[in-house]
Amino acid sequence: MTGPARLGWLDALRGVAALVVVFDHSSYTFLPDFRQDLMPHFNTGRYGILVFFLVSGYIIPHSLERRGCVRSFWIGRIFRVYPLWAAVVSVLLTLHALDVVELRDLGPHSTATVVMAHVTMLQELLGTPSVLLVLWTLSYEMSFYLLVVGLFTVRLQRRSAVFAVLLVVLAAGCTAAGLTLRPSALSAEFGTGPVIAFAAIAMGAALCCAGAETAVLRVFGGVLGGVLALVLVAFNGTVPLWEGLVILAVMFLGTTVHRAEAGQCSWVFAVGTAVIVSVCAVGSAYWWGDGEHFTRRGWITAFLLAVITFGAGMAVRNRCLPRVLTGLGAISYSVYLVHPLLLTVIDGTVGRRRHDSAVREAAFFVVLLPVCLLTYRWIEAPSQEWGRRLTRRLTRRQSVAENEVLTP
Repeated sequence: MTGPARLGWLDALRGVAALVVVFDHSSYTFLPDFRQDLMPHFNTGRYGILVFFLVSGYIIPHSLERRGCVRSFWIGRIFRVYPLWAAVVSVLLTLHALDVVELRDLGPHSTATVVMAHVTMLQELLGTPSVLLVLWTLSYEMSFYLLVVGLFTVRLQRRSAVFAVLLVVLAAGCTAAGLTLRPSALSAEFGTGPVIAFAAIAMGAALCCAGAETAVLRVFGGVLGGVLALVLVAFNGTVPLWEGLVILAVMFLGTTVHRAEAGQCSWVFAVGTAVIVSVCAVGSAYWWGDGEHFTRRGWITAFLLAVITFGAGMAVRNRCLPRVLTGLGAISYSVYLVHPLLLTVIDGTVGRRRHDSAVREAAFFVVLLPVCLLTYRWIEAPSQEWGRRLTRRLTRRQSVAENEVLTP
């Protein structure tokens, strides 16, 4: 056991979510029969992802507001997310070049188009399939970052509950009215290349302007990034329109919980927001109905258990937590990105099992976790430290420049 840490409960939740996501994907290979029986009743993948989204919703605005600087926030995010992402994708491409693994079918897109879409990390919202399936969630994470920065620059960051309710009510309304869009609707209408080019330019401008010294440029950059994120999620996602809106609402629900804990809104208000988000999200899934790759019972069960899990984490946030869970949370990003790479290698060499093998499933976890510990120590931890050093250096330079201006 480890003593209570202020954010240790979030690490524990990330650890649980990471293990469930790994199980969801590894069960394709090692437990196909069990998976087929389980998924209609409990979508384990959506459960783990929704827990991740709730945690991100809690911690990301806290990180931005603690720094109080958009530029420092983006530096921290870039050094947190991109290095391991680049390493995993590079290994995947190398293994593909050596004919060890097969890449997903990326359609008729050119290499330049695919690369540009992935560099923005919005590829799943730009009509370009992710080279690794799990990368689709990072597109929604990046959209949330853009929205949070946008709200921060126009000083509406404390309206998290309002945005959560608006988004989820809109999702429920669209589903109840039967409003649907084809996947990647904007890319289908205007072409994938033009949409990617526009989004890349807009995102670059948004990041540069949002961290500028001039207030007008900061607001312009924040609003541009936020509008870009909303448009892409609503009109160019690969998940249904209602689910894209629910994903954003879930993250803003996590932010609302942070507001309540920080004393910026009442707990009654936060609980009421959670109830509205839950009712509308469940209603959206129910009205959407069952499909070829979607069962409403499995999704609804996953959603409700994710919210309950997050609430349970809040309830024990001041208690001692098992070190194994907080440790798993620390390496959860490595677990999330590395496990599909290992599964791709296994599927491309040994092949998937025709029948369940719990022993092989357990052995996969035994191999995976030490590898992820190494990637955390060799890639994640050093890159995060580089980001902190760069932020401190830029902060010192800014302080020196301000002192020179103020000195007569």
